[in-house]
Order: sequence, then structure tokens, then C-alpha cells
Amino acid sequence: MRIRDFVLAAALGATVLTPAVAQRREPTPEQRIDRLERGLRQVQDRVYGRNRPADTAGFVDDPAVTQSGLSTVTSRLDSIEQQMNAIVRTSEENANRVSTLEAELARMRAELQRRAAAEEQSAPPVDEASIVDPARPDDEPPPPSRPRVENRNDDGPPRAARPGDPDFAAAGEEAYDRGYQLWTQKRYDQAITALRAMASSFPGHRRVSWANNLAGRAMLDKGEYRAAAEALLANYRADPQGERAADSLYYLGQASLKLRQPQQACKAYAELENVYGQSLRADLRRLLPAAKSEANCS
Repeated sequence: MRIRDFVLAAALGATVLTPAVAQRREPTPEQRIDRLERGLRQVQDRVYGRNRPADTAGFVDDPAVTQSGLSTVTSRLDSIEQQMNAIVRTSEENANRVSTLEAELARMRAELQRRAAAEEQSAPPVDEASIVDPARPDDEPPPPSRPRVENRNDDGPPRAARPGDPDFAAAGEEAYDRGYQLWTQKRYDQAITALRAMASSFPGHRRVSWANNLAGRAMLDKGEYRAAAEALLANYRADPQGERAADSLYYLGQASLKLRQPQQACKAYAELENVYGQSLRADLRRLLPAAKSEANCS
């Protein structure tokens, strides 16, 4: 009886212990990974102490990229792409505008050259003996002598005249001649006053371009280089087809050199060649190479 009870108890104990032994011998994969991670952390704590790297075994506690971080990066990339597209589009539009402006400028220059050539062909022959070297201080030849007209007071500027007045042309010539004579006498202040008065009193007269140019040259001779440059540039811009507009461009380059601005001088000389080309007077064309060399124009 005792033997049977002992065998029964042993069998019952084996039945109870068998699942526990089987469970201890066959852990799940998750349990095995968890056990390995705990063991690894213990080893890292012993080796590194408090400076244990978080990714020594290739694992980190947080995911490498969160969904919110990915969304933020994607949004910023989309914004950058939109900005780049806008920049490219603006650059292409600006390039088209520049091309249009260059084409229009070339057309205008060609038109000016065509008009200048037509006027040169229709103009009467020029007496070469009357051409004076523009580099010399007396290069502005006085107008032809004309009968004196009483259109001004001797002690004051000429009275205002209109193109319809009978003596308009002759009065304008006399007013210009007065300023010219003062310039030849090196009375520059009086010459500038007289020449400006002539230009304002005889609008539309052919000598207006001459008067404004000579006033700028008087400032240049006087040493007022900046004022001279402004006056000469204004005369060229006001009437590019004026008889002394090309001279104003040339002396604008001279004034720029006096101001120690050789680049501006080169721009003036380049404009002189581009606008007037073959219609440029022979004396100015002869002086231009030396002026460009002095300014070191390429």
C-alpha cells in the first residue's frame, strides 16, 4: 500500500513539474530578446558606466524618424521647391525683358543713324577750310556776320523771341555770337550767362545746341568739371540730333577724365561711336582714338 501511494505521488509530481520545466526550457522569442537586451545593458553599464552610448548594439529607444518629423521635412522640401520654381520663372521673365529692351535699343540706334545719314546727305557741302580742331580753345567758329538787329539791350540779356518773329534767326545768331566772344576772351562767367540766356530766349533756334555745348565747355575751362559734365550731358539728351550734341558727348568724356572717372569717359566715347557712327564729324573722329587711349578704354 505504501509503495503504491509513493508511486502515485511521484507520478502526480512529475505531471505538475513537467509544464514548468518545459516552459523554462522553451522561452518565446520575445522573452529571449528581452533577456538579451537586459544582459547587454548590464554589460554596457559595467563597461561604459554613465557614458554608455544609446545605440551601441544598433538599437535606440525612439524611432529614427517620427511621423510628425517626416511631415515637417516634407512640407519644407515642398516649400523650397516652390520657391525655386518661382525664382526660375522670374529669371526667365527678366531674361525676356532684357532681350526685348536690347532689341528696342538696337532699333532706336539704327533709326538715329539712318536719320543722321539722311540729314548728312541732304545738308549742303561743308567748307573744309572752316573746320577747326575741337581740341583747341578756339574751336567754336563764330557764326557768319549778320546785320545787327535791335532785339536786346546792350547791358542785358537778349529779349525773348519766337520762331515766327521776322528777325528770329538773325537775333539768335547775334545772341550766340555775344556769348562766343566772351568765351574767347576767357570771361567764362559772363559767357555762361550770355549763352544760357540765348538758349532760353530762342527756343528752337539751331544755335541752341551750340550755346548749351559752349556753356558746358566754358565750365570745363573754368575748372567746374562736375557742372560741365551735367551741362554737356543735358545738352546731348535734350537734342541728340542737335548740331553740337556729338561735341557734348566728346567733352563729357573729357570732363569725366578731369573728375577721375575713366569708366564714365569710356561710356561717353562708346555712346558717341554707337549713336553717330559714320556721321561723326571728321575732326571729332580724328580726336577720339587719343581720347580713348587716355582713358584706357578697351
